[in-house]
Amino acid sequence: MSNVIIQSEQLGHIFHDGQSEVDILKGIDFTLKAGESLAIMGSSGSGKSTFLHCLAGLMKSASGDVKIMGHSVQQASEDELAAIRHQYLGFIYQFHHLLPEFSALDNVAMPLLIGGMPYEQARAEARIWLDKMHLSAREEHKPFALSGGERQRVAIARALINKPRCVLADEPTGNLDQATAAHVFELMLDVFQSEKTALILVTHDHALAARLPRSAILASGALAWR
Repeated sequence: MSNVIIQSEQLGHIFHDGQSEVDILKGIDFTLKAGESLAIMGSSGSGKSTFLHCLAGLMKSASGDVKIMGHSVQQASEDELAAIRHQYLGFIYQFHHLLPEFSALDNVAMPLLIGGMPYEQARAEARIWLDKMHLSAREEHKPFALSGGERQRVAIARALINKPRCVLADEPTGNLDQATAAHVFELMLDVFQSEKTALILVTHDHALAARLPRSAILASGALAWR
């Protein structure tokens, strides 16, 4: 069985700005293998988030294709893509996107509940992941009662509970102060390494990018590896 999780082939994307077109991605070939961790950097507007969304099948590219565990994004229906993402991918964003009316425990359990797991079983699994993120004492707290770092750790636990092959993280500590960001990222890396989960990190933070084995700059629609 191939150990390639995500692969892009001549991936291109165009933004329409009024009557003009901007080639935001230009024929990118990219491969992510099982257990790999890498950072994508670039200036604001360089297309980092667009690239991430295309890799995740959240956006279909204008040209080329992306394959997630061998499944073509361009050829898949929206329902098929949703099932592929649910099975293979996890997501972490700059803003945690927790559901405010639910506890930390139920927020983490949500992907399992959506997948049809019984409520108490899903909560038991969520409890394990909150413990991994050092949040056992906060499991019944709702998001408003958690600190920024705690909310982001809940979001990380939620991204990992389905045991995805890869997590795509878009500025996951960008909304935190420097000390909290460093703490959250350290804990995040420890869990990812222990679970052997692949990671694609989009960040402006050179210090965070330097913590990963590989990094690339996205500029003028192309990736330059460092």
